[in-house]
Amino acid sequence: MSKFDEPILVVPRDVLFNDEADAFNGFIGMNDRRYENIVSTFPKFEVKRRGDMEEDPAYKQLVGYVIITSDNGKTLVYKRLNGGGEARLHGMLSIGVGGHMNDVPDASGIEEKLYINAGRELFEEVGLSQEQLEDIEIVGLINDDDNEVGRVHIGVVFKVTVEEADVASHEEDTLELIWEKDDQLAERSPYESWSELIIKDAYGR
Repeated sequence: MSKFDEPILVVPRDVLFNDEADAFNGFIGMNDRRYENIVSTFPKFEVKRRGDMEEDPAYKQLVGYVIITSDNGKTLVYKRLNGGGEARLHGMLSIGVGGHMNDVPDASGIEEKLYINAGRELFEEVGLSQEQLEDIEIVGLINDDDNEVGRVHIGVVFKVTVEEADVASHEEDTLELIWEKDDQLAERSPYESWSELIIKDAYGR
């Protein structure tokens, strides 16, 4: 199946942002009043063909974005290589591993669907098993309407702490992995916009 035929989870923008009353740019944590308002709309998701959604700003595609940290103060940075599927992001650095959300009919609700999708991406891209994701948690949302990719996506930001040795690229033609000290993250470039915003808003740099 072509990636463009993939059925993905989307939420109409006017529903998601309450007719723009809850719209934001950047990263917001769970203590931001808009966070609860936006997440409360997720159960109103629709399943749409990805190819139809990529250039339709009337919908926001739900994307998992997992920040992987180690217990020695480092964050996983990866570089999207030319073998990756999203040509608009080739050569860019990211601190978020993830991808589009698919429906999971057997899941008990939208939150379980989100976690199942995030876990699947972590296994496929960096080889982390479910047992290694015990402390994974949602920490906020990321949105950037200032570019064509960001306008049609909203990121559900997760965080998980793992052993560095447990992480390995399963897509060596698309991802190059680097462990970077948290206080040095801002020294690297160029980051894709979501990572740049998270480093500024969540890491205070």
